[in-house]
Amino acid sequence: MIAGTVLFATITWCVMLANFFLSRFRRLHPTIMMAIVAIDAAFPFYLFFTRDWGRRLFDEGEILSVLLWVHLSFVVMLYVLYVVQIQAGFSLLREGVRLRKEHRAQGIGILVVRALVVFTGALLVESSYDTLA
Repeated sequence: MIAGTVLFATITWCVMLANFFLSRFRRLHPTIMMAIVAIDAAFPFYLFFTRDWGRRLFDEGEILSVLLWVHLSFVVMLYVLYVVQIQAGFSLLREGVRLRKEHRAQGIGILVVRALVVFTGALLVESSYDTLA
């Protein structure tokens, strides 16, 4: 069974991918992207308030897991890419076509890194069988 958070993250990634290919709709593209960035910024808070992090990280020792640190590294990389992409997007709106290739290349990087965030996050999802023990 796929966890709801993984399904939600996968759906938003698919929306992001569709938005990438439909970026010629200049009025809709920034709105959708800013919504996804806002969702991604709020997601750690949702997870923090709905999961038992103390037990998993400290009691079970998952704080030492390489997969957890790889996932967190991808998350930080994604947020940095978001900041750079937002700056490039505003510059693109002001200056026009000149920065389009740079913005598109950064968008591809964001799609790849976000897919890695979703994938590593899915690997970290706690199975319902693990909580029964």
